[in-house]
Amino acid sequence: MPTDSDVSTAMNERNESIHGVACTFRSPSDVFHAAEKVRDAGWKIWDVHTPFPIHGMDQAMGLPRSKVPRLTLLGGVTGFITGCLLTWYMNSYDYPLVVGGKPYWSPIFPFPVMYECTILFAAFGTFFGQFILNRLPRHHHPLFDLPQFARTSDDTFMIVLEARDKNFHLDESRNFLLSLGGQEITVIRE
Repeated sequence: MPTDSDVSTAMNERNESIHGVACTFRSPSDVFHAAEKVRDAGWKIWDVHTPFPIHGMDQAMGLPRSKVPRLTLLGGVTGFITGCLLTWYMNSYDYPLVVGGKPYWSPIFPFPVMYECTILFAAFGTFFGQFILNRLPRHHHPLFDLPQFARTSDDTFMIVLEARDKNFHLDESRNFLLSLGGQEITVIRE
């Protein structure tokens, strides 16, 4: 007779080849209300795919605020400080020139350099922040193999419950998506 650990090991082996369960919806309001129900059911690792942005979907999914603005600010402050140090080093230390009795360094005349360094480093912070936080590049995803997934860029809305979530059990996940009013439910294999 198999023990509980044998059963859980067999289930984990079966779930390792499963990425998750996908379910399609026909309207933005259907997928919006379904997302609220998925969030309320305690799911943490899941996603919604839509052909266009739906206002309020982040709140419906329970997503926290993005960390990218913090990285943009950090990049901007770093750029400003870099611009200040760069102009100070060049004008006060490396090649000091006295022009008309003016000081070696002042925050007024190198303002364009400091401004441009601020903008450049903020853009780098945004770009690399998005790149790192979105775990890019990912050249292939199991969803790309689904024929229904291509329709999410046209007229279909999709919720994907991933197998990595602690709430995932194949049959229960399917039944849960059916109770939300899903149309086509598909198991996604790795």
